[in-house]
Amino acid sequence: MTTTPKATVTYSIEDILARIEDKIDARFEKVDRQLTEINQRLTKLEVGQAELSGDIKALDERLSGEIKALDERLSGDIKTLSAKVDGLGKRLDNQEFLNRGVAVAVLAALLAGSAKLFGLLPKG
Repeated sequence: MTTTPKATVTYSIEDILARIEDKIDARFEKVDRQLTEINQRLTKLEVGQAELSGDIKALDERLSGEIKALDERLSGDIKTLSAKVDGLGKRLDNQEFLNRGVAVAVLAALLAGSAKLFGLLPKG
């Protein structure tokens, strides 16, 4: 059996610490980049949210205005229809009065004609 001599590697503590420090610095730079990227995304989200909020407020105001205009228009239409219904009611009352008068006149004419036909009225 042959034995191979063990190789020993010697590093100075300064070199080891420098390598560790470089690795830590590289990790921190990566974390810093990621945090910067996250901050940029967050800023974009905040801007988008503000724009969306403004759009919603504008839409709400526009819809409120349209609803008020529609309400006023419908209110005017309802008043107009109410006036027309009142007018129709008066016409109907008038028509009923006239119809009653005509019915009484027709009935009176029938009675008078019947009386004359059957000789209940004196001949004159």
